[in-house]
Amino acid sequence: MKIGFIGLGIMGKPMAKNLMKAGHELVVYDIVQENVIALQEEGATPAPSAKDVAKETKVIITMLPNSPHVKEAILGEGGVLEGAKPGSIIVDMSSIAPLASQEIAKACEEKEVILLDAPVSGGEPKAIDGTLSIMVGGDPEAFEGVKDILLSMGASAVLCGDIGAGNTTKLANQVIVALNIVAVSEAFMLSTKAGVDPERVFEAIKGGLAGSTVMNAKIPMITAGNFKPGFKVDLHIKDLKNALDTGHEVGSPLPFTAQALEILQYLHAHDSGQEDHSAIAKYYETLTGQKIQNEER
Repeated sequence: MKIGFIGLGIMGKPMAKNLMKAGHELVVYDIVQENVIALQEEGATPAPSAKDVAKETKVIITMLPNSPHVKEAILGEGGVLEGAKPGSIIVDMSSIAPLASQEIAKACEEKEVILLDAPVSGGEPKAIDGTLSIMVGGDPEAFEGVKDILLSMGASAVLCGDIGAGNTTKLANQVIVALNIVAVSEAFMLSTKAGVDPERVFEAIKGGLAGSTVMNAKIPMITAGNFKPGFKVDLHIKDLKNALDTGHEVGSPLPFTAQALEILQYLHAHDSGQEDHSAIAKYYETLTGQKIQNEER
C-alpha cells in the first residue's frame, strides 16, 4: 500500500523504515532535508510538502513534536488538508493535547477526511524494533482499516475511544512513566546513601511487586551513567504540560505530576533537556553529591 509519512525524526524515521520493511510504499516529507534523504536512500519517494504527500496517498501518517506542529502540518498553508481527497485517513501518531486532536478532527471532517489520534509508547528502541504500544482514538471503522499498518510499527494497537482518547491514554502513560522514574531514582539513591549496592537492590526487587518495565529499562542506564536519549527530558516536559493542562480542563488533580514536571524543568535549566528522561536520577545526584552507580562507573 502507498502510505504518506510526515515527520522523520528520532521516532518517525525508524517507524517509516518498519513500514517499508513490511512491504509498503512510502511518500515522505520532513522540514529537515537530510531526514528525507535518509528515507529516500531506503526506497521512499520524497515530496516537496505535506500537501503533496496527501495528493499521492489515501493514508497519511504524521509523527511530529507537539500540537502546533501537527496543526501546521495538517491545517496550515501547504498542509495535508490542501491535498487530501475525501475519504482519506490521517493517522496522527504525535503525542499532543487531546483537545488539539479534537480541534484538528473537526477541521478534517469538514473536508470529509478522517483523523485518528494514535500516539505511541516505547521510545526510540521500540520504534526501531517495531514493538511500540499504540493508543488510538477515533472512528472504529477507520481504525480497523489501518490496524494492520499500525501493527507494522507496533506490538499492539488498541482503540481507546473517540477522537482524543488516544492522546488522553498517552498522557496517562506519561504520568505513570515519569512518576516511576522519580520513584526509582529516589529509592535507589536511598540504597546508595545507605551503602547498599544499587545493582544488588535491583536484582533483589525487580521480580517483586516493585518491579516494572520502567525500572528494568532505566536502572541499567542510571547505574552506568548512560543518559543517551531514547526519550528526551524536553519531550517529557511537553507531555506533562499537556497532562496538567488537560487535568485542569477536566477537573482532575495531578499534584505528583506537577512535582515531576518541576524536576524535569530543573534538568532542562541545567543543560540536560536533550538527555534521556532517566536523567531524573541526576537531580537526586545533584542534591546529595553522590552518584547512583555500579562499580565500573
